[in-house]
Amino acid sequence: MLYKNAFVFDGSDFVRGGFTVEEGRFARVFEGESGEPGLDLEGACVIPGLVDVHNHGNSGADFSDGDLEGLKTMGKYLAANGVTSFAPASMTLPYEVLAAAFATAVEYREERPEKGARLMGIQMEGPFFSEKKKGAQNGEYLRDPDFEAFKKLYEGCGGLIRIADVAPELPGAAEFAEKASKLCTVSVAHTDADYEQADAVFRSGARHLTHLFNAMPPIHHRKPGVIGAASERECVVAELICDGIHVHPSTVRAAFKLFPGRICLVSDALRCCGMPDGEYELGGQQVFLKDNIARLADGTIAGSASNLYKCMLNAIDFGIPAAVAINSSTIIPARELGCEAEIGSIEEGKLADFVLCDEQLRRKAVYIGGEKL
Repeated sequence: MLYKNAFVFDGSDFVRGGFTVEEGRFARVFEGESGEPGLDLEGACVIPGLVDVHNHGNSGADFSDGDLEGLKTMGKYLAANGVTSFAPASMTLPYEVLAAAFATAVEYREERPEKGARLMGIQMEGPFFSEKKKGAQNGEYLRDPDFEAFKKLYEGCGGLIRIADVAPELPGAAEFAEKASKLCTVSVAHTDADYEQADAVFRSGARHLTHLFNAMPPIHHRKPGVIGAASERECVVAELICDGIHVHPSTVRAAFKLFPGRICLVSDALRCCGMPDGEYELGGQQVFLKDNIARLADGTIAGSASNLYKCMLNAIDFGIPAAVAINSSTIIPARELGCEAEIGSIEEGKLADFVLCDEQLRRKAVYIGGEKL
């Protein structure tokens, strides 16, 4: 199938041209006009399908429920909103609960439902976190880093864990990072670590930072902490929740300067995403959604009620160049999952997942494998 008369995002700009799709993949990407018969996109902008590496749930479903139908509901919502690939994130829960959720992810990946986003991995968010910076994580299930427990979970889901989180100040964190980084991306998260502790874990193999600024000490000119240690290492990519609530627009702009070319936009969405105000559940705790803000009973901000596509548009509204925001929502997260050869950009040989938009990047249609949803 040939798609023509479009402005195709090439990673830095929108180029007039088109592409062909064969067997669900981009076969040829070309510039200029085509006289061949095909679908006229009538000057629409085309961007890659978005990739969310940190998403707990939506539409009343949560990945940690371990419910296949709920995961399918999540995948369909994401796809409909331009997020064509995702890595569901778990919570701090007992190992057996995590194992059950991870097994559900394997089932989903094997039979990807029609009109559902592709499941490209899992982010294991917890239980190796600091009590002081647990945020919305359930303190009852916090554990010190345990590589053998992690490895059992990793092998149990066939290596589907692509990102594993750890707080650097915990006993054995550096050793955990050294071993786990040989299997997946290791991320620093929910931590009160100082600069030296964080630096030791980055030197041991960690190269990702979960939801920058949230659940970690702020950067200080005499105490640079986790943020300082991460920003000066060019291999470290930082997640950023750009829902307009978790991080102030000015701090969003600062983040892109602290981590040039290394910001990975995420939603950190909860089951209340796409749902009305009310009471919901997260990792065994009650969450209250009101005016698009999700909080625990004590007022702690939990995850978000937004999706990644909205976060990308927010970033642009906050002053981030469109090309930078698109890359931070597509190819950069694809790299963090180790899937950049398959998804994240419009290139020959990659899966034909893309979104048709207007000039303001408002969605017009979503395609997965060249098939319109």
